[in-house]
Amino acid sequence: MSMILDKVSYVYSEGTAYESWALKNINLKIEDGQFIGIIGHTGSGKSTLIQHLNGLLKASAGGIYFDGRDIYEPDFNLKELRTQVGLVFQYPEHQLFETTIFDDVCFGPVNQGLDKNEAGLRAFEALRSVGMPESLYYQSPFDLSGGQKRRVAIAGVLAMKPKILILDEPTAGLDPKGRDEILDMLAKMHRELHITVILVSHSMEDVAKYVQRIIVMNDGEVMYDGTPGEVFLHYAELEAVGLAAPQVTYLMHGLKEKGLPVDCGVTTVEEAKNSILKIFR
Repeated sequence: MSMILDKVSYVYSEGTAYESWALKNINLKIEDGQFIGIIGHTGSGKSTLIQHLNGLLKASAGGIYFDGRDIYEPDFNLKELRTQVGLVFQYPEHQLFETTIFDDVCFGPVNQGLDKNEAGLRAFEALRSVGMPESLYYQSPFDLSGGQKRRVAIAGVLAMKPKILILDEPTAGLDPKGRDEILDMLAKMHRELHITVILVSHSMEDVAKYVQRIIVMNDGEVMYDGTPGEVFLHYAELEAVGLAAPQVTYLMHGLKEKGLPVDCGVTTVEEAKNSILKIFR
């Protein structure tokens, strides 16, 4: 189910002395099955943008269309939209509230109107998909580590079987091992469940390694929208707005300046290795 944003703008505190444009004339099409990264510095509009995708915020101007329907039509079911477009917030404790992990993950399917047995099956499936050990299912979610809380929050959204899964800084505050585990899990879910995944991050290294498409936000506008290779070719422009390209981008441009015929469009260490090895074969 594709989603289209047509000239979407959003104003905070409209009509007051504190009026501020958070989004300005956003035009985007999100196709089925994509793995998308949204990046931008603090205040760029990326978190405001994703809250429009499931109707948590209503655009001040413009339209949003999900599966061909205008989500602002009076008879459009926003509750159904929020089961199809799942949002995992940056801080999982904002989404966890039940006494056990299992009950927490069951909450969404029960609210969808499923009976207890079907909700339980959905919860088991979702918890397995995020790699939570069964020995923890009936413990309090508040006794978990930060990374485990993220997994439970993601499972709670997955149990509703969304078509689009949005994650706002899912690795914030995690150590490198925990960050890699969460991102590897998301990549695996994207491959196996064939859902659209939208990853909001400030880490260029993360998005370069995992996503197929990058949307760069700056001052409430879309600055760039393309593949990682296309976007990171503009590394100087990204630096000018407070963003840095992956380290491998700087390495490859440096080698190019030294006269080596390397591919400056590569975005991962593995791709860089293969490009360099080609020169010596």
